Amino acid sequence: MKKAPALLALALAAVAFPTQAERPTYDGEAQIAYLVDISSGAVLFERNAQRRIPPASMAKMMTAHVAFDLLAEEEITLDQECTVQPDTWRQWHGPSAGSTMFLSPGEQVSIENLLYGIVTVSGNDASVVLAECLSGTEDAFAALMNRKAEELGLENSNFGNSTGWPDEGRSYVSAEDLANLAIATIERYPEYYSQFYGRREFTWGETMSGQPITQPNRNPIMGRVDGADGLKTGHTEEAGFGFTGSAAQDGRRLVMVLAGLDSYGLRVSESTRFMQWGFNAWQALTLLSSGNRVGTAQVQGGSESEVGLVAPRDLAVTIPAGLAADREVKIAYQGPIRAPIAEGQHIADLVVETPDMPPQRLPLVAEQAVEESGFFGRVWAGLMSLLGFG
Repeated sequence: MKKAPALLALALAAVAFPTQAERPTYDGEAQIAYLVDISSGAVLFERNAQRRIPPASMAKMMTAHVAFDLLAEEEITLDQECTVQPDTWRQWHGPSAGSTMFLSPGEQVSIENLLYGIVTVSGNDASVVLAECLSGTEDAFAALMNRKAEELGLENSNFGNSTGWPDEGRSYVSAEDLANLAIATIERYPEYYSQFYGRREFTWGETMSGQPITQPNRNPIMGRVDGADGLKTGHTEEAGFGFTGSAAQDGRRLVMVLAGLDSYGLRVSESTRFMQWGFNAWQALTLLSSGNRVGTAQVQGGSESEVGLVAPRDLAVTIPAGLAADREVKIAYQGPIRAPIAEGQHIADLVVETPDMPPQRLPLVAEQAVEESGFFGRVWAGLMSLLGFG
């Protein structure tokens, strides 16, 4: 039987709060909107965030994420070259093929440059060439995308292709899923995220007169919001104009999603205003510094009967700017926790409840390693349990 989470009340006298907080409001034009402060896990705004929508080119975030996975697992390398198949070039060449990296038939292109073409300039040709190079066919690569979506818990997402091109409804996402995909990329692959999503422009291909083609990053908040460094725009007639974006300021990182906007200009203005509202209308209050011990958790079958719980990094809650709120803080974990336990292993959460806010869950990790107990230790623990002392 699965044990209920243990909840321990915790007093944090280091943070003093005034008595009342009022949740800031946002009146945007997007019918689908989502904004989360990933530094605390607080959802700052959501509107139709679970509704299934066409992804348009925001699907390429998953194409890039799958490639980052394979790079991290050393199954592929950045300098590995892929060949542009003539049939692929014909399909994704010309004005009717949407955004392009301007690849040429038969060209050899490194995975690194294809990723720049996908992330920076949203090249449909680059996405399909990468998919075929890594999985043989685009359909096989889409299956890989869907396995990754399942692993990440993206319950309202499915990918029928690597580009987000309309495919009679097979491809769909939700704003919440897009944000969670962005968060997974940022947290799991910070170096790849910085290298590929933060680039301002990319040069590839030549004009008819032989001049190199340089295209700017399509990110509408880059250069307009301090700390903006990602992620991906999307547009089709079916989906409208959308954007998944992220920016970091003063130790806070926000991830936003807007979808279904009517124009390019509205996407620029709304994206900028939405992200600025997230930083200006909200603030972070530090609860714990990295390494601070906040309590203990019971251990089952270990060389120790309990293990200390510490903050893996500076932990903060997000609250309305200029105010703070009464709050209740608890430690939650599924316990007792079975040994062995590794030092730094995430085994509990700090749950912070404030008025007008969903609970914010912050990770707590094991202060030290706890090994499994030996044979006699297990016998003794079993005996104590039978006698009611366990």
